[in-house]
This record gives sequence, structure tokens and C-alpha cells, in this order.
Amino acid sequence: MSATSALAAELVAVCGEPHVFWRPEDVVVFEYDAGFDRRPPTAVVVPGTAAEVAACVRAARRAGLAVVPRGAGTGLSGGTIACGDALVISTSRLRRILEIDPVSRVAVVEPGVPNLAISEEARAHGLFFAPDPASQRVSSIGGNIGTNAGGPHALRYGSIVNHVLGVEVALPSGELATFGGPAPDLPGYDCVPLIVGSEGTLGIVTKAWLRLLPIAEDVRTFLALFHDVRAGASAASAIIARGIVPAAMEMLDRTTIRAVNEAFDVRLSEEAGSLLLVELEGLREETAAAAEDIVRICEAAGAFGIQVAADAARRDLLWKARKLGYPALARIKPNSYIHDAVVPRSKLPDVLDQVNRVAGRYGFIVANMFHIGDGNLHPLLLFDARTDPIERVMKASGEILKVAIDAGGTLSGEHGIGIEKNHFMFWVYGPEDLEAMQRARMAFDPEGGMNPGKVFPGGDACASIPTERIKKALAEGLWI
Repeated sequence: MSATSALAAELVAVCGEPHVFWRPEDVVVFEYDAGFDRRPPTAVVVPGTAAEVAACVRAARRAGLAVVPRGAGTGLSGGTIACGDALVISTSRLRRILEIDPVSRVAVVEPGVPNLAISEEARAHGLFFAPDPASQRVSSIGGNIGTNAGGPHALRYGSIVNHVLGVEVALPSGELATFGGPAPDLPGYDCVPLIVGSEGTLGIVTKAWLRLLPIAEDVRTFLALFHDVRAGASAASAIIARGIVPAAMEMLDRTTIRAVNEAFDVRLSEEAGSLLLVELEGLREETAAAAEDIVRICEAAGAFGIQVAADAARRDLLWKARKLGYPALARIKPNSYIHDAVVPRSKLPDVLDQVNRVAGRYGFIVANMFHIGDGNLHPLLLFDARTDPIERVMKASGEILKVAIDAGGTLSGEHGIGIEKNHFMFWVYGPEDLEAMQRARMAFDPEGGMNPGKVFPGGDACASIPTERIKKALAEGLWI
């Protein structure tokens, strides 16, 4: 019996035969996420309980295999790629909402629960879960926690880290441990913010206590149309400078506007070079006053049309267009490469100009659709993988990332680092910073067997992946 089949037999004993995959034809669908990196795992197991997750971690450790956690597979940074011939442990069967406590405003959920399902369950109690990534219909809460996901409404409410009260984690040792919980102000070190955003390098989340918020009394959603991207970006900066913090403020450029019109019949003005989608939430008096100020600011910045969503149906259609804008762009080109760098709001107009120049120099169409309120850029390079070499796409993408860093920005606002941007980490952090982070990681995982090759530059766990070698060369060549 081979080592792989022996491990498979042990995993079958824990989780049952239908939930263990190790033959090449069975694991091929687990070799990628929503990005471009690919590598097949040694095996895949889909536990049904936290105890089974822990037992699978222990089995992998006995077999000398690394472990890669996987949720819904919607990640964009290669965080679930099985570097180092790892065992993939999927949490997709842990899909229970265990409790909604309307008094404490806490939801207790398993990691495989889709993000949007939490708000749908809490709505009956007048509550909702604020973080809302564009993939919220399908992305699971475990992956959201791993990448510290955000979404349009992070502008007002913050990212996942601001809404996770506690986590139960299967540690690299195979033990289950709980950090934080529903009770506030627990004594001792607060490890929850360290685990949130750690991208599965510290363990596998098996349960989470999440903060719920009351549904706002009033919601106002409107569009402001501008002749170009610079005018829209200037208006967004002016709104924040005025001291107004909308619940969300998104920008779509002309390329994106045309794509969503064709896909969803939203009937947005295609004369606009950019569009601001602004949503206000709060007390009626608060939203009414802020709406008047925003209209004046947008008009002063050159807005030629401001439209208010007349009802919930129109509001839902506008957000559908925004959150499903990425697949709509496939009408232009079948593939896209996206980054999520963050830049200071004051630098947005100049950065967007430079992003468009980089794309033009390489001959790519670029679509800009992003969280402009907090400077979280999402430029999409549109291309056809059948004819456009991925090396050229990555080179253009690397230059765009460098534009953001040179403007005083950072690598990621919500997608995570994974293996997509790990070699670029030294653009932002010095050796001492990276060493301190590694020490924190090693406190949880001294053997380095949990999601190897992710987040940090260097190492050879993922060296055999062709796209990884390309990105490493780009990071070293562009940083001059």
C-alpha cells in the first residue's frame, strides 16, 4: 500500500469514504481557486465536524504532510493552492448556523456557512452581518476570516476583523482551541485579530462568534455621474474630507458601466466616464442631511446627473450590478486579472491615471470598479488566456501594484496575500518586520506545516508552480 493510499484509508476511517478524494481524476477540481495558480493536492478530505477536522490534521501530521485549509474556493490570491504536496482539508460540509442570539447580537456559525446566509438568518431579529464581499452569496465565512475580507460596506463598518468576537481553531498540532468568545473584554492576549487575516497559516477555523448589528432605520442609495474618472475620484475624496462616512461608496468606470448595462439592463448612462454609487445608512435625519451635502459636493466636482434609487427593487438592482460586475466584464474578454491594493484617497486620481497608462502600454483593456471610499483599488486587466501570454498579464499587473506602493499604498485590502503577492511583501516590510511576523506564526506552527508557502516571501514549498516563479522574478526585478 502506498503512503497516499494509507493516508486515504485513515481519513476514510475518520470521515467516511464519500468524503475522501485521492485519485488524480478526483482531486483535479481542488488544484485551483479563482486565481491562476494551479497545483494538485496529494489528497482532499471534507470533514463534517470540528472533531473530524482536528483528527484529519493529526493524520496529516503523522504522515508528514502539510495541510491546506479550503472553503468555497472563491479566493483570488492562491491561498488554497496545495503547495508542498499538501493535504487539503475542506470545510464545505460545516455549514450550520448554530445560534442567533438577538439579545447579545451574536451569531455562532461553522466556517462553511455562506456570508450572505448569516444576514438572511438574522433579518428576522432586525439584525445583519455587516461585512459583504462581492462574493458573499457563495464565499464562506471561514475564508472571509482567513483573508480579513471586506466589501463595499467596509467603509462604514470595517472589515471582518471588526466583527469576529471569537474563533474555535484546529491548531497545527491537531488540538482544538478557542480564542475570544461572546463575552467582551476577556483578559489576556487577544489572539483573535492575529488569527483573522492569517490565511490559514495558524490553523483551521471550525467555529466563529460573529458580531451582528441592528438594521438601519433609513437607507438611501444614489448615483452620481461624471464625465471622467478623475472628476469622480475627486468628488469621493471631497465627501470623506467633509467628514461624511457613507455606508458604501463605489466607483465604476465607462468600461464597467457598459458591461453591466448589457448584462443586467441597469440602464446607466453610457455618457459617463465614471459613476459613484453611494449608500447612506442611519437615522432619517442623519441620512437626509448627509444626502444634501453629498449632492452639493458632487455637483461642485462636475457631476452631470444624480439619480436616487426610488425603491428597494432599484437599490437591489444597482447592488446586483456592482457585485456581479466581474462576470459581466467577461462579455468583453473571457479572463481578468485583478489586484486589490489600497492607496491614500488623496492619491486616487493620479494613481488611476497611471493604472490606465500601464494597461494601455501593454495593450490591455482595464476596467476599474472598486471601493473608492477607502482607497481600495480593484483594477481588472481584461484578456483572453487563449491568446494573451499570462507572463505579459502578470508583468502589467506587477507594474500596477508598484504604482500603488510608490503612492504610499499597501498590497492588499481584502483579497489576502497567498502566493499571489507573497514575493512582493518586501516592498512594504523590512526584514525585521517579516521576521517578527514569522515568529508569531511559528508560535502556533513551529514545524511550518500549516498552509506552507503563503504570505511570506521566499521558501521552496510553491517553487514548482510556473506562475510563482514568474511573480518572484517580477517582484525582484521591479523593485529598484
